[in-house]
Amino acid sequence: MTEVAVIGAGTMGHALALVFALGGHRVRLTDANPATLARAPALMRTAVETLAEAGEVDTEAASRLAQSVRLCNTLAETVQGAELVIEAIIERPDVKRTLYAELDRLMEPDAILASNTSNLNIFPLVPPARQKRTAIAHWYTPPYLCDLVDVVPGPETDPAVIETLRATVAAMGKVPVVFKQFVQGYVANRIQAAIGLEVQHLLDEGLVTPRDIDQSVLHGIALRMPILAVLAKADFTGLELLRDGMANRSYTPPTPRDHSETLDKLVSEGRTGVMAGRGYFDWGGRAPEELFRERDRKLLALKRALRDIKPMEGT
Repeated sequence: MTEVAVIGAGTMGHALALVFALGGHRVRLTDANPATLARAPALMRTAVETLAEAGEVDTEAASRLAQSVRLCNTLAETVQGAELVIEAIIERPDVKRTLYAELDRLMEPDAILASNTSNLNIFPLVPPARQKRTAIAHWYTPPYLCDLVDVVPGPETDPAVIETLRATVAAMGKVPVVFKQFVQGYVANRIQAAIGLEVQHLLDEGLVTPRDIDQSVLHGIALRMPILAVLAKADFTGLELLRDGMANRSYTPPTPRDHSETLDKLVSEGRTGVMAGRGYFDWGGRAPEELFRERDRKLLALKRALRDIKPMEGT
């Protein structure tokens, strides 16, 4: 059992606290926003109830969760004595740099600092004395259902730290992918970023609607993806066809840019996603907890089916 501190109780932070609690660890959770921290227990309980309904955890999981996760109001209280400190705050370099300086002062000297960053190279932001004990452990949402975890060393990270993170993640039934060095976006996020670039281009140009995009993915790409992923699907299609398609392509992918007019407009209108009740779609005034529960039930049903079906894997 490890003493784990989670910094940030938002969409990822509260879910990571849940994962580690269910994995048998003691967890302390904090957030700079008291309202976000106060909301975390209800979100975790909803997730546990959904997992219990699906038979993924036993009926005692809720009581174990309540005993294992403690909410803390200060950073010092959260990290004192913690062996593993997980940073899950916003993706802003200035905010992370400030936090890391505070953590360097408050953390135990031999504690591991693991960032959940999706895209940032956090290592230049970390104080020199903390470099050897710092790594990235990037999870996918919701982490209590998605098993992939990217484990990434910095230039000075002690290999023993990476092995500790890999083993800890694997012991909780997750699938760690260990990188040799930081690769922005890792693998899954880079693929998602390429999809996102096309999506924003199609929307900004007014060529399709959000519904058109999701229907195309759900009834085209998504059906095959869990069974064949990407490269196995290419093998089934035939590599000659893939090669010829690349040679014959006249379409030029959109150039990467730093914003989307469609996305900027939605955010300016307060349409920031499920937590706000509206994003690309209107979610009908339903509470986030209700929407997360429905999503999780459907993901669990798919996960159970995929366990029976099993993906096709070559060697």
